Amino acid sequence: MSEDMAEKAVIIVHSGDIDKIYSALIVGNGALSMGMDASLFFTFWGLERLKKDGLDKGSLSRMNFLGIGKWMVRRRMQKSNVASLEKLMADFKELGGKVIACEMTMEIMGIRPEQLQEEWIDDYGAVGTYIMEAKNAGITLFI
Repeated sequence: MSEDMAEKAVIIVHSGDIDKIYSALIVGNGALSMGMDASLFFTFWGLERLKKDGLDKGSLSRMNFLGIGKWMVRRRMQKSNVASLEKLMADFKELGGKVIACEMTMEIMGIRPEQLQEEWIDDYGAVGTYIMEAKNAGITLFI
């Protein structure tokens, strides 16, 4: 692996589940804080989280219990001083992280750019955009 490849992380954010959004942002911020480039490619249900006021609207991937599980996890995260999703996204952007919204998913799901938090989005693209981001990445993840 070349030196450049080890310096980039690219994450496909496919799921809109709140715990998976946390995972993507925590890993992305971790990569950025270690001096790497990091890109998040939001597609399908992950893209729903880029809607205005939608970042923390997802359910848990397991043990949601009609919303009680999400409440319990949030409470435990607060007690453990885990940053909110809004703070994690703000940190990701401030550290230079790149957010890409999938145009194909937007078309399929009827999502318009004005429905999204446009200040978070650096690029709109499709599979070719993701491939160009990932082809030289040392870390690629699907969440």
